[in-house]
Amino acid sequence: MSGSDKNARWITIFGQVILGIGVLKLLFLVWIYMIAPTASSASYIFEYVGSSAIGGMLFISFGALIWKRSTKKLKLLLWILFAYILISLNLIAIVIGIDAFAGYLLASWFHLPIALMLTIMALGKLSSLPSESDGTYALQSRKKTATKLYFFSLLAVVYIGVVLVNVISSNMSRRYDMTEDQRYSLANGTIEFLNDAENFKSRLNIKIYLEGNLPAELSYFRDAVEEKLKEFKQHTGDRIEYQFIDPHVGTEQEQEELFQTLFAKGKGILPMDLVYMKDGSQSQMMLWPGAIIEYGGSTVNSIQLLPGSKTGQPFQLNGMSDIIQNSINNLEYMLVSSLRRATQETKPRIAFLQGHGELTYAQTQRCRALISPYYSIADITINDSLAALDNVDGLIIAQPRKTFTQKELFIIDQFVMRGGRLMCFIDKLFLPEDTLNTQGQTHTTRYAQGKLGIDGMLFDYGLKVNDKYVMDVRCVPKQVPFANQSMIPWFFHVLATPTDHPISRNVEPVALKYTGEVEFVTTNPSVALTPILTSSTNSTVTGSAPLVNLAFPLNYGKNPELVPNPDSEANKMCLAGLAEGKFVSHFRNRIVDEYALNKAVTILDSSEVEGKVFVIGNGRFIANQYDSMPNRTGTAFMYRPKQINDLQVSEELMKLNIPHFFGNQEFFQNLTDYMMGDNSVLDIRSRQIDIHEIDNEQVKEFASFYKLLNIGLPIGIILLLALIINYIRKRKFAQ
Repeated sequence: MSGSDKNARWITIFGQVILGIGVLKLLFLVWIYMIAPTASSASYIFEYVGSSAIGGMLFISFGALIWKRSTKKLKLLLWILFAYILISLNLIAIVIGIDAFAGYLLASWFHLPIALMLTIMALGKLSSLPSESDGTYALQSRKKTATKLYFFSLLAVVYIGVVLVNVISSNMSRRYDMTEDQRYSLANGTIEFLNDAENFKSRLNIKIYLEGNLPAELSYFRDAVEEKLKEFKQHTGDRIEYQFIDPHVGTEQEQEELFQTLFAKGKGILPMDLVYMKDGSQSQMMLWPGAIIEYGGSTVNSIQLLPGSKTGQPFQLNGMSDIIQNSINNLEYMLVSSLRRATQETKPRIAFLQGHGELTYAQTQRCRALISPYYSIADITINDSLAALDNVDGLIIAQPRKTFTQKELFIIDQFVMRGGRLMCFIDKLFLPEDTLNTQGQTHTTRYAQGKLGIDGMLFDYGLKVNDKYVMDVRCVPKQVPFANQSMIPWFFHVLATPTDHPISRNVEPVALKYTGEVEFVTTNPSVALTPILTSSTNSTVTGSAPLVNLAFPLNYGKNPELVPNPDSEANKMCLAGLAEGKFVSHFRNRIVDEYALNKAVTILDSSEVEGKVFVIGNGRFIANQYDSMPNRTGTAFMYRPKQINDLQVSEELMKLNIPHFFGNQEFFQNLTDYMMGDNSVLDIRSRQIDIHEIDNEQVKEFASFYKLLNIGLPIGIILLLALIINYIRKRKFAQ
């Protein structure tokens, strides 16, 4: 088949395709017309119906003329199309404005430049067809001109296509997380929080003060913040806006005023002094690595994205990589928790019960500070008042040591029946640790002579705390005054093993000192019981109210086995348990007489709504050490937690430089969030990131192979391509 025949066949098919596109566009017009009554405005009809009608007719006209090879008519139509496009573009730019013009053109009129380019290509092919009146020289000249026109048109189409793809991709982004643990995706709780329009009743604006001439490491962090906020906007739309601001722009007075606003007397963003090398000399700059959140027309919160520096102790840029990477890893949590605080209109109320020897305000200051941004915290004493827990959503009973009266238990029971969240941290035994350390052994006694009262109510809910200590080989070491051994594995200071439940998943081991076992005892099918923390497989229990001796661990040698089969899963014991569902009242068949005769009291025999009850056999896992000082008037004492965070580290082990880290703090945060029904940050904290370590043995075995492959494969590909091209050229010119 000759070149002319090929061109003619190509033009026929090309014209038919263009004609078919025009018919499809007119069919689309009919469909749009059918749904037009549901459109929101007349502009919708103009934008879609009008453009489809014009586009359809243009494509049909071009297709027919190309198919019939009517060169003159096609050229005339082409000039008409040029004029139409110019007039249309000018009218659109005048009516809707230059800013909106590009988006409108892409949305509705993109078929015009495409039709224009396709027509020029067709003319190029039509011009290349021979005519009987043409001479040889004229024919060759026309072929050269047509070829140039064709390739220039093809280049223009490719260029326009690249521009369109870039414009569209700049406004549309899509990420695909191929990791098994979805480490680069937003947590489910985050997505639910962002998608819920009720969480953003006003527009939220985030001002990030990381802009300007930043070092490469901080520019990388700045881009990571922007990427995360872009992901947020994919779910929130225009409910969240953000902007990056250079705090060092403006006059010195303006900068100083901005710095004072950001610092907010130490309650806002803390500045970071950074030292780095530039052009062989040391330079220093001050950054404000944080953001201000505005919501409802006012500033409501600030975010510290990177730590602030202490006075006279600037950060070194070459030592910032770990800090920056850690901040990037925690970026989603920092942003979501800050958004949650900023948009929260009312805080659920959590009460710490008092009146039975529970942990005091001073002993729980640190854990209160953890949850106070999200919950309203109060101390409550029941005092036989039926209304004591009416405005309470969650109740924490931390290490009670005195007996509960029946009236108090009735009020707590009815609180649970109404759907209240009950969290009980129970110690059944008292151990005088000072006596243990000085004398080497001590007896344990039961609190309230074993008659706390609340344990019976918890039994009816399906949870029982035994008056026996759990001993576990997975434990915290203890310093002892022995001549032959200064450190022993203290089996009674258990490092609890987290389960897969969201409360404990991906949390560091929780330190439970002198903890009891929690048993599940319910027969109520409406209540689901779940272990939250367990012991290891190499664990056992003592007898009731045991004698504790410092020399006890020495009896088990260097590789202690507390049970005959230390690898059996059956040896695990529940240390913290959760009951969820509809409970039967502890007072169903034993109502307190005073309330039974009171007609104004509404007594619930069972839960109105599903409730939650959490029990752990340790009352001190949230306690912090504290310092006390008199107030200014000398009439009372003020308290503050010690600098060392007891919920994460042990002061004794830190002094001995023994590396360790406890998950008590994160566990308590997860617990309160789960019990109160807020999963927005719970999923982030409990996310499991699997770190796949490099197999050093395989690296040694296959290192040489992969080195040769990296060197030889590119060279081999180049040689193969050269051989293929040479073969094609020989075959072409041989013919």
